[in-house]
Amino acid sequence: MNPLEFVSKWRAVDLTERAASQAHFMDLCHLLDVPDPVAADPKGEWFAFEKGATKTTGGEGWADVWRRNCFAWEYKGKKKDLDKAFAQLQQYAIALENPPLLIVSDMARFRIHTNWTNTVQKVYEIALDDLLDGARRDLLRWAFVEPERLRPAKTRQVLTEEAAERFARLAHRLRARGHEGHAVAHFVNRLVFCMFAEDVGLLPNKMFERMLIHSASAPGDFAENARLLFAAMRTGGNVGFERIDWFNGGLFDDDATLPLEKADVDDLLAAARLDWSEIDPSILGTLFERGLDPDKRSQLGAHYTDRDKIMQIVTPVVVAPLLAEWAEEKATIEGHLARAAAAKNASARTRAQNEARARQLAFLDRLKAFRILDPACGSGNFLNLALTALKDVEHRVNLECEALGLHREFPQAGPECVLGIELNPYAAELARVSVWIGEIQWMRRNGFDAARNPILRPLDTIACRDAVLNADGTRADWPDADVVVGNPPFLGNKKMIGELGEDYTAALRAAWAGAVPGGADLVTYWFAKAWEMMREGRLARAGLVSTNSIRGGASREVLKPIVEHGRIFEAWSDEGWTVEGAAVRVSLVCFDARKGGPARLDGAEVAEIYSDLSASGGGVDLTKARKLAQNLRTAFQGPVKVGPFDVDVDLARDWLARPLNPNGLSNHIVVRPLLNGMDVTRRPSQRWIIDFGTMPLEDASLFEAPFEYVLTHVKPFRDQNRRERRRIYWWQHGETVPGLKAALDGLSRAIFTPRVAKHRLFVWAPSLVVPDSRVVVVAREDDTTFGILHSRFHEVWSLATGGWHGVGNDPQYTPTVSFETFPFPDGLTPDTPADAYAADPRAIAIADAARTLNDRREAWLNPPDLVVAVPEVVAGYPDRLLPRDEAAAKTLKTRTLTALYNARPAWLDHAHAALDAAVADAYGWGEDWRAGKLDDEEILARLFRLNQARANA
Repeated sequence: MNPLEFVSKWRAVDLTERAASQAHFMDLCHLLDVPDPVAADPKGEWFAFEKGATKTTGGEGWADVWRRNCFAWEYKGKKKDLDKAFAQLQQYAIALENPPLLIVSDMARFRIHTNWTNTVQKVYEIALDDLLDGARRDLLRWAFVEPERLRPAKTRQVLTEEAAERFARLAHRLRARGHEGHAVAHFVNRLVFCMFAEDVGLLPNKMFERMLIHSASAPGDFAENARLLFAAMRTGGNVGFERIDWFNGGLFDDDATLPLEKADVDDLLAAARLDWSEIDPSILGTLFERGLDPDKRSQLGAHYTDRDKIMQIVTPVVVAPLLAEWAEEKATIEGHLARAAAAKNASARTRAQNEARARQLAFLDRLKAFRILDPACGSGNFLNLALTALKDVEHRVNLECEALGLHREFPQAGPECVLGIELNPYAAELARVSVWIGEIQWMRRNGFDAARNPILRPLDTIACRDAVLNADGTRADWPDADVVVGNPPFLGNKKMIGELGEDYTAALRAAWAGAVPGGADLVTYWFAKAWEMMREGRLARAGLVSTNSIRGGASREVLKPIVEHGRIFEAWSDEGWTVEGAAVRVSLVCFDARKGGPARLDGAEVAEIYSDLSASGGGVDLTKARKLAQNLRTAFQGPVKVGPFDVDVDLARDWLARPLNPNGLSNHIVVRPLLNGMDVTRRPSQRWIIDFGTMPLEDASLFEAPFEYVLTHVKPFRDQNRRERRRIYWWQHGETVPGLKAALDGLSRAIFTPRVAKHRLFVWAPSLVVPDSRVVVVAREDDTTFGILHSRFHEVWSLATGGWHGVGNDPQYTPTVSFETFPFPDGLTPDTPADAYAADPRAIAIADAARTLNDRREAWLNPPDLVVAVPEVVAGYPDRLLPRDEAAAKTLKTRTLTALYNARPAWLDHAHAALDAAVADAYGWGEDWRAGKLDDEEILARLFRLNQARANA
């Protein structure tokens, strides 16, 4: 059929929808040269007429035509209301697998409505005569074969950012003119909602935009006109001849307004001309919060967390359990209906039908009463998406009940289902606005009218207060809820006093003593409270976001009782996230008080999730690894300076070359080379450090030049320190680590490793070198210990038991967890003097392999043809390795241990393989190692068993 034939035929046809729609669609398929449903899919599995469940009450399917992942299509008779047809498709979109296009037609007109998530909706209008145009026909053909070509280019995100920028400028100017911050926020929120309300038809005839057009030429009139509008929205009433519905909800609780100038009105008018019906409430709050809150103004352009990330918590905590409940309830309802169908008398039939109906209404009441709490709700992102998800579940239940022949109920789950706690008043009000907008958008998107009388239900369920600490210093309580979801504040333990104040931090830790360790991050208090409520029977499930530091250290302690007495049923151990514009690594943790049952980690099914958010370490829970007495007092974190004690190499050498001090001692006693993590992973920085250790003031002052430097540069800094000891002993490092100095006494060298690094690297350095606080020192000087530490066995253990740090998610090494729990081979433990195993063949083999590895690395890092060794000014200090010329210097810059291990050349692999084999022999596992039977899981299992055996010995 050619275009002219199609147009001519269907221009003349005046049959009803029922009589003509399928014939019309078949002709259209022939016109567009696409197979029709019968030819393409005879079984009707992915392309079918009358798509939908067969209803026991009779009636038609949910769509006249449906093509999976393409469209749902609804016909009406000629000149009928296509808006009603579209509303019908919207109501059934969930049951139709949410096709990207919703198409309505009366056989003379076609409307293609885009239905992609997170895009601005677009409508393509095509008249019958337009089909003579090939370009217009292509629009319809793409709906069948390439629907992506109809996807709108503009996302809701872009639209929302445009709107947010306009209002940010307005809010900034209003504050600059002296208006109080919260008054500005409340006023701007009203303007935002007015623009949304008129674009979704809740304010009539674009009246707000018309008011702004008038105000553009008479800005002085705006305040009075806005006051009249807000007063009408408070209770319902008239503005001129326009009837205004009752809005209120607390947003329009009075008629207060602020005066505007012409630039303000111009910005508002530009914003009003955007399509506010498509604003994304899940990010609206975040963006407007940055514009309204003076402290967050600089973050306006920052990223925010997308809905897919939030749904990684909402789906397992809210959606999946409710759908599982519904599956059981639906089966019961189907049983009642089957008995009704088989009943031989009317009484039994009615009784069975009533039982089915009662079960349906009871489950809908369950959903209506379901409560979702976000106890750190910010501007409402989680609440908005959680409410949308809950309403989607309710809608699905209604549609499936209708398909079973039961009456479909009107949606009743609404904003009162979400509860929030938020300390920031800006964010708390924005959360309410976001939830209102999201509710209205859901109703419209699914073909329902928004609520009336009032349009905005009060949202006093979102409270503005502290979620974890009451003003009297006691633990804050939360309202009872079915589930908790959210993204509590990220603040590391060491930053809490600086950010929250010493008094608040002390009170918080005191209130939660016993439930949260003193060294835990702030986010862990939300985990502890959720778990407390579960133990009290006041909460069923929780899903919270944490920085991924919760997998280790003190923060992990809050997860241990959850794993011991309940379970983590879903977790994402390490995900990218954005907070206040900065990229961080987070863990998503979903837990409840049940014991056992299925679990998913990082998207895969596992038997159990441990408190370090791992699922298996050879089938063992490595969080139960214990410190071993043989390993204690051997590994140490470097001293914490707390002040500018480090100096450049030239100044250090000047001091070293000076005459002896009044005490008869050289400055080299207190001026030493400094080694930090980058000195290991990159090239030496040539930094030195002043280290008086635990000397009293009078002794330290005898080292004249270094002491004067510390007096000038460190003391003013330390005078401001909140810790009394650091103020009093200002010439000493903040943490002097006397145990490290004692352990190094008598050693010529020691083993150094960065606390955080992409690769677990160990290097030798003279024992007189002072480690930075980001370096761990192992006080051993034998090659055997070096080789064991650099083996695959220790690397696997340290990766599995240690933490992760930073955006790069680099492994973290700590003396307590990574070293003190590691079971060395029998007879080669750190408490054994190296002389005691000097003749042990195992130790000799490891030492030989370790020396080979180290020598070859050093030869690659500092080849003799590129460097020259220059003795240091003080005998006994390591030689300086200097490039021979500029060309050598350029080459040496690229020669770092990180670069070497990134490339991992064959010679390096061979050196490590030899070392690993020697260490495997020392454990007695050499045969299995060479046979390939020791993968990482098996290594961890064997090491864990050794750890437990020694800890219990």
